[in-house]
Amino acid sequence: MMAIYDKPSVWSRLKPVFTGFDGPLFLAIVLLAAAGLTTMYSAGFDHGTRFVDHGRNMLIALGILFVVAQVPPQRLMALAVPLYLVGVALLVAVALFGITKKGATRWLNVGVVIQPSEMLKIATPLMLAWWFQRREGQLRPLDFIAAVGILLVPVLLIAKQPDLGTSILVLSAGLFVIFFAGLSWRLILPVVAIGAAGIIALVIMGDDLCQPGVSWLPYLRDYQKDRVCTLLDPSLDPLGKGFHIIQGMIAIGSGGIQGKGFMMGTQTHLEFIPERTTDFIFAAFSEEFGLLGCIALMLGFLFLIFRGLMIAADAPTLFSRLLAGAITLSFFVYCFVNMGMVSGILPVVGVPLPFISYGGTAMVTLGLSLGMLMSISKSRRFMAS
Repeated sequence: MMAIYDKPSVWSRLKPVFTGFDGPLFLAIVLLAAAGLTTMYSAGFDHGTRFVDHGRNMLIALGILFVVAQVPPQRLMALAVPLYLVGVALLVAVALFGITKKGATRWLNVGVVIQPSEMLKIATPLMLAWWFQRREGQLRPLDFIAAVGILLVPVLLIAKQPDLGTSILVLSAGLFVIFFAGLSWRLILPVVAIGAAGIIALVIMGDDLCQPGVSWLPYLRDYQKDRVCTLLDPSLDPLGKGFHIIQGMIAIGSGGIQGKGFMMGTQTHLEFIPERTTDFIFAAFSEEFGLLGCIALMLGFLFLIFRGLMIAADAPTLFSRLLAGAITLSFFVYCFVNMGMVSGILPVVGVPLPFISYGGTAMVTLGLSLGMLMSISKSRRFMAS
């Protein structure tokens, strides 16, 4: 007698894909994605196909998130060494025969033009988390020295391109892993104290140090010095190097408490804000939605960061904890650096605002990062059950 089997429904086939997804994390993603689409429509509706492309990039990132979320952390750990080695090899290739645009050599033609430094935003914390997982329970000072070496290789190669923004992001992600692995505060505090003293000295002596012909460091390029000097006093060149910062601050201030309203930003739509859909989109957002909108956006990012840290705290393995913690605090660095440079408290560097700024490569990296967070959360839930 022939057995009759019921054909499984579409939901029963898709259910394993969604099982174990972290609800609060996904809610934060949806809210921030909605804010990004709303802002991009206002800032970029008259800027070619930016809004449509931004939506497409978000869908690609969402697809990447769902795929990566299905990969257990053990397999992610197996990919750490190959990804890191391939990324470093590509950075070396960029240094040897990369494509130069606007004085920077950051791209490589491998059939399609790619920017290998973006890969290291993920590959570096993956590699460091793998390194400390292999030495769990037997960490020695030499292991931390080796970890610093693993971190400095891509950071120095990226800084040489030059790409200060990406090198800062890779450096911060790697330092978070090393810190969470147990680096002593006695080694951290002196570095922080020296950095604080340097910033104070720079502010006090800024007028003398920014004079023409004054050299700071042999490896510091002139345009990087100009960015710092412009930060200290944008009015020195209001129509040149200081134009970005001045217009960004004007847009933020003109938004007031409640903002000028959706699509009503004059600084934005009269094109006073440079790069209004990419690095300086926070200025456009602030002008239209005001202080209340900025607070709501920051609360959304804080919600995402808080949830990510909770996932890291509950992760079942050292590798998962280190990776989740580094990814989560990297979002903080993205937000702090972008909002800081637009507000005039940090030098202008090419760091996008997650979910909000236009950029295909940055959105892919965002999808990868969030997918890894979701994978770690799913693994915790499955082990608990």
